[in-house]
Amino acid sequence: MADFFWFSDAQWARIEPLLPNDVRGMRRVDDRRVLSGIVHALRSGGRWADCPQEIYGPKKTLYNRFVRWSERGIWDGIFSALAGEGDAPDRLFIDSSCIKVHRCAGGAKGGPWLMIARTKGGRNTKLHAVCDGKGRPLVLLLTPGNVHDCKVAKACIEALPPSAELVADKGYDSKDLREWLEERGTQAVIPPRKNRKVQYDYDKAIYRQRNIIERMFCRLKDWRRIATRFDRNVKNFMGAVALAAAVIWWL
Repeated sequence: MADFFWFSDAQWARIEPLLPNDVRGMRRVDDRRVLSGIVHALRSGGRWADCPQEIYGPKKTLYNRFVRWSERGIWDGIFSALAGEGDAPDRLFIDSSCIKVHRCAGGAKGGPWLMIARTKGGRNTKLHAVCDGKGRPLVLLLTPGNVHDCKVAKACIEALPPSAELVADKGYDSKDLREWLEERGTQAVIPPRKNRKVQYDYDKAIYRQRNIIERMFCRLKDWRRIATRFDRNVKNFMGAVALAAAVIWWL
């Protein structure tokens, strides 16, 4: 079992109360076994058929459970419930990371709801995140790869109570965003762009901690189905991201 994922007793005790219990018809197949198989598939990046049946059960059961619960928002709900248990942190970090989209996820016609854009580097989708001082994600948002960080910064930040400080890179250097943060009572720890006529002051000591959120993205992309997007359905991909974040940091 060393190479395969299995929820520990402590992890399962936290996640089991968050699972849906509105089961109709036949009794649901063992949740712990199926969810462990889903995590194994997402983490290893292999095909559903590569999950050993003797450990996790039929591949069809794993895939169907993952897709159906993604459509219902179950994985997002688990992440939100676990990440929202504690008090609001005084210092938040915000950033985004581009994710390569495999050709099988972007080969057909679609609209902006796919959250996929063609950039110089090919098909891309962008994951925006807000995390606390321990590098634990609190908010996750997906956009096409060509969306500027500032355009969705407010939507990410206002999902949480106002913090004392917000740390971000130069991509978030916007007068409008700074004024909005000030109205919320939040100090913007954001270095100004060099071509600014008015150079804003910022706390350089605090800004040096910004690598916390960069390390967070690195840990998230250790899961191969997160590092590369194989799912054309945006709900499936965000379900995978939410489940990965919950397992890595909140269980």
